[in-house]
Amino acid sequence: MRVAIATCKNPPEPDPDAAILLDALRGADLVATVLAWDDEAALDAFREVDLVVLRSTWNYYERVDEFVAWVAKIGAATTILNPPSIVDWNAKKTYLLDLAKRGVDIVPTEFVLRGESRDVAKVFATRGWDEVVIKPVVSAGSFRTERFSLGAVHAAQAFLDGLVEDRDAMVQRWMPSVETYGERSLVWIDGEITHAIRKTPRFAGGVEQVSGEIAVADDERAFAERALAPFASELLYARVDMVRDTEGVLRIMELELIEPSLFFRQSSVALARFVAAINRRLRRT
Repeated sequence: MRVAIATCKNPPEPDPDAAILLDALRGADLVATVLAWDDEAALDAFREVDLVVLRSTWNYYERVDEFVAWVAKIGAATTILNPPSIVDWNAKKTYLLDLAKRGVDIVPTEFVLRGESRDVAKVFATRGWDEVVIKPVVSAGSFRTERFSLGAVHAAQAFLDGLVEDRDAMVQRWMPSVETYGERSLVWIDGEITHAIRKTPRFAGGVEQVSGEIAVADDERAFAERALAPFASELLYARVDMVRDTEGVLRIMELELIEPSLFFRQSSVALARFVAAINRRLRRT
């Protein structure tokens, strides 16, 4: 049984899950290799394995259409997880609108399409926001992501104008509780929330800081499961990033279904469940 772990040729940062996952797969007597999605020489190797698992394909935001097409191409030749339909939907953060339509609370967001003009001062005024985060609709890590207060509205406007010159952008309300309650990442493996960690805010040029494993509150678990419910049966893994607003209401910051860190070092249970799930899927092929 052969499984390929998909990465990219030049990852923008180290993948903390990579070595521990590879060791665990090989320890389960699986033939596991690491291949880069953006390496043309690896295309045949991807097609020849029994399963491809997307992991640190962290440069996809730079060539999102090419990446989505590549996932579809590999998915036509072998099994790839998460599947192409999920990747296509999740690659652009406009998926947040779909969640909101289903009644899943999201961080308040305004989308600004490429080439559009949006008055940031008016956004502050009409929304009643004191601070915002502005970032691309297709992004990874902290790429071109900045936080602005009402007093820096001119800088915010210049930043947004620069973004929409070449890409779609989004303006989100800054959620103060990320500095207290924190941004919570709940990890979901093969039908079950396995663990959670707390992340600190991260902006362009910053380094992500994460906690050890933390307890998952009952309402957090239910909220994550509701967000994933319509397509849960299609997923091998997911990460639900959430925060509480000033009234304590849980809101989705991001629903990570393509290449999220799964924080295996924080949970041996999650790692074991992930490897077992891969093993089961391989035996079905």
